[in-house]
Amino acid sequence: MSGRPAIAERVRELLAGIPADVAVLAAAKTRTASEIAAAIEGGIRLVGQNYVQEAQRTVDLLGRDAAEWRLIGHLQRNKVKAAVRLFDAIETVDSLRLAEAIDREAAKLDRVMPILIEVNSAREPQKAGVLPEETIDLARAIAPLRSVRIEGLMTMGPLVKDPEEIRPHFAETKRLFDELAVLRIPRIEMRILSMGMSDSYPVAIEEGATIVRLGTVLFGPRSP
Repeated sequence: MSGRPAIAERVRELLAGIPADVAVLAAAKTRTASEIAAAIEGGIRLVGQNYVQEAQRTVDLLGRDAAEWRLIGHLQRNKVKAAVRLFDAIETVDSLRLAEAIDREAAKLDRVMPILIEVNSAREPQKAGVLPEETIDLARAIAPLRSVRIEGLMTMGPLVKDPEEIRPHFAETKRLFDELAVLRIPRIEMRILSMGMSDSYPVAIEEGATIVRLGTVLFGPRSP
């Protein structure tokens, strides 16, 4: 079995083994609309894209109502206008300036854009994300904006061979998530913790993830 039936079946099998309170997001970078449609057929409801233009092509083919479309890649400020019009949520906000740009564009559409704060949990200089020790201050700064709503945190974690090496970074992000929840900052609703990918999602779930972002384990290896 190959192609769409194989993807749909892999999705069904994987979803059957995931706790009911954890959502699976299909990380669809470079995947075709047919592959994404197969994942949706298998039960996926959240689809994550890294790039605005790639996501637009897929949404045009499959329709806005086919899934909840979430941006999981770095967002440049010159792409904010298109992103706010396209996505249902943006998971990669790591600065007040970016949040303010999203806020301005969302206000023009009379909508409130759900966002996650991206945490650079491993403090990797080459990666996006706010440092853990600056996360709460950033959340406080964003909270007064009227056309964005912080719904939680997201982290990538370092690329390592042993997923156990990522556990401390997931645990630290969960600690920040819980601390923000206890603070009860007005207009912040801590309900989503997005972390873990195909090689690390079991560890992420153990550390409290509510969304795991899966690509290869759903779709199979990317074509060369």
